[in-house]
Amino acid sequence: MKKLWIAFVAVTGISFGVLGWVGYEIYQKAPPIPETVLSTDGSTVIASGEIARGQNVWQSLGGMETGSIWGHGSYVAPDWSADWLHRELVAVLDEWAKAEGAANFEGLHLEKRAALQARLTELYRRNDYNSVSKTLTVSPVRALAADAVRTHLSDVFSSGRTEYAIPAGALTDPVKLRELSAFIFWTAWATAAVRPGTGHSYTNNWPHEPLIGNQPTPAILVSSVASVILLLAGIGLLVWFYAGKYGQGHDVHTVSKEDPLARFSPTPSQKATLPYFLVVAGLLLAQIGVGVVTAHYGVEGNGFYGFPLDKWLPYVVTRTWHVQLGLFWIATAWLASGLFIGPVVGGGEPKGQAIGVWALLGALVLVVVGSLAGEWASVFHKFSSAKASFLWGHQGYEYVDLGRVWQAALFGGLLLWLFLVVRSVLPALRRTDEKRPLLGLFVFSTAAIALFYGAGFMWGQHTPLSIVEYWRWWVVHLWVEGFFEVFAVAVIAFLFAQLGLVNPRAAAWAALFTATIYLTGGVIGTLHHLYFAGTPTIALALGAVFSALEIVPLVLVGFEAWENWRIGHVAPWAAKYKWPIYFFLAVGFWNLVGAGLFGFLINPPIALYYMQGLNTTPLHGHAALFGVYGMLGIGLMLFCLRVYKPQGEWREGLLQTGFWGMNVGLLMMCLLSLLPVGLAQTWESVRNGYWSARSAEFLQSPVLKFVRWMRVPGDTVFALGAAAIVLFIVGVAAGWSFKKSREAGT
Repeated sequence: MKKLWIAFVAVTGISFGVLGWVGYEIYQKAPPIPETVLSTDGSTVIASGEIARGQNVWQSLGGMETGSIWGHGSYVAPDWSADWLHRELVAVLDEWAKAEGAANFEGLHLEKRAALQARLTELYRRNDYNSVSKTLTVSPVRALAADAVRTHLSDVFSSGRTEYAIPAGALTDPVKLRELSAFIFWTAWATAAVRPGTGHSYTNNWPHEPLIGNQPTPAILVSSVASVILLLAGIGLLVWFYAGKYGQGHDVHTVSKEDPLARFSPTPSQKATLPYFLVVAGLLLAQIGVGVVTAHYGVEGNGFYGFPLDKWLPYVVTRTWHVQLGLFWIATAWLASGLFIGPVVGGGEPKGQAIGVWALLGALVLVVVGSLAGEWASVFHKFSSAKASFLWGHQGYEYVDLGRVWQAALFGGLLLWLFLVVRSVLPALRRTDEKRPLLGLFVFSTAAIALFYGAGFMWGQHTPLSIVEYWRWWVVHLWVEGFFEVFAVAVIAFLFAQLGLVNPRAAAWAALFTATIYLTGGVIGTLHHLYFAGTPTIALALGAVFSALEIVPLVLVGFEAWENWRIGHVAPWAAKYKWPIYFFLAVGFWNLVGAGLFGFLINPPIALYYMQGLNTTPLHGHAALFGVYGMLGIGLMLFCLRVYKPQGEWREGLLQTGFWGMNVGLLMMCLLSLLPVGLAQTWESVRNGYWSARSAEFLQSPVLKFVRWMRVPGDTVFALGAAAIVLFIVGVAAGWSFKKSREAGT
């Protein structure tokens, strides 16, 4: 155990050291933001400060929830960077073609088109930014093209576009429209202008744009090969290690003849967690409801089966709420489970614990309601300034959409949760029994979950986008995919040890080893989200190599699944924990499929170069976020509810319907719609350019429209399964989830 702890601490420390060093490089080499953009004829293309103010306008509109920037964001509207770049390129080519006597670029002979395209590449690759005056200079023809695209973008947001799910009047202020256009222009400029000292753009030549030769760099190709080689090597080493370990046989462990928690009586603070689970049920239903509407906007952009819902709940609001509600209910389930398990671990309840649990619930409800209302108000321009919108409304960054005030309140709630959990397990920490190492990992992961959300405060309203992206993925990747994973490993191992189903020391060893393997690739692997976010090549290289290691432990989830299944059958009384264990089995399946297969599908740089922001991204997102963390949240919740009334016998019909409905529905959702749409988009991205794969013309074609409608069967099955789980949770509180014959004895 000592050697493992040393390895765990070393891996964590070194990994964060590397991640911090790359962060320093990102700060130093982020794409410069010009103060002004001038034409060589002396006219002003973008006035002083318009780009920076435009970023704030974009944030208040919902930012990444209405289309994407550099591939990050939602999927119905275009990627604004790629769309602006392509429209500007076509406008310049058409202008040159008119000078040649043709109606447009396509009207020229092939040889002439090739010559103009070479001229276009030289024009857009040239970087005429002056770091001293903070001025960018462009040619008159490019200034003219930019003005034409600005007119188009202004019309999109003022008049609306059904195919983009953007309602009329989304933004009508001419000053703000100009500022928004300035920001989008800058994001497009960074995708084409060569980074000084390199042969590629600030975004590593993303997106694929044949008109100016934006294609994968050597670093993208070499890093992709290296990531696959390291993946194979890591799998080989881990399989070799496991073969040696398991070839020696399992530790001998005598299982109790009866459930150690059979006579458990919940403490006041544990009784206070029951409302948490009811809140989880409500949030889950709400998330599914707005998720159905959000998915439907992809085929009917201005309403819901003819009803003009976008007047009150446009796509940008429903998608924001869908993402945020998912995070809220999963986090609430995890927090409640930690609060419930604490007194079980500590063997008692500290004075005043119940008051703290109730206070935390009130804070969570306030954050949920306040943040959702603020996001709606921001989109509908109810705030007097961009600063007020940032503080109380919509930050504009996917997964961290909630306003800064609500973000701070949530962080405060997490700190309160950490305090409550630690004080409840403190008596157990003082003991020196064989469960102490496992408890140490549990406390470490609990602290990490609470503290690492603080990375979301490392950017402000005016922070450049590349730097925001660096810290945003600390929250999304390190908080969710990193330390939530460690917490999951620790808490499941501890639950089985507490029940006496596994040897505590063996469970501690396995949990610590697994956590070390996860973090070996997981911390530095955060950089794989930043390949094309204006970061230097080192972020791409390290992100590719180390994120491949994240997949390594997932290939052995079969061992974990087998162990969980075996544990559920080692004693007759363990059968009553069947459904929590089944959800833990589902976590293993979705870890392999959602995080492993679908994750690695888009993980190598060469794959993500063509796939970023296509439907392959929500394919991975749904299968990994809900499949892993959602299923685990439900499993932990069911475990707590099972212990809450250990003598009551459950009616299992709703649980069976819920388990199979959600798992089969999620698989149908992925295989019938998200995967085929994503692969079709990838083909189009490779063939004609990224802009085309995200265009309304491509996505609204009859075939793809039909495949997108194929979300309905999977979504329906999934929703019915979720509704069954919600009914069961409510039934635990109301009593109908227990069989009548045993109810009298509970």
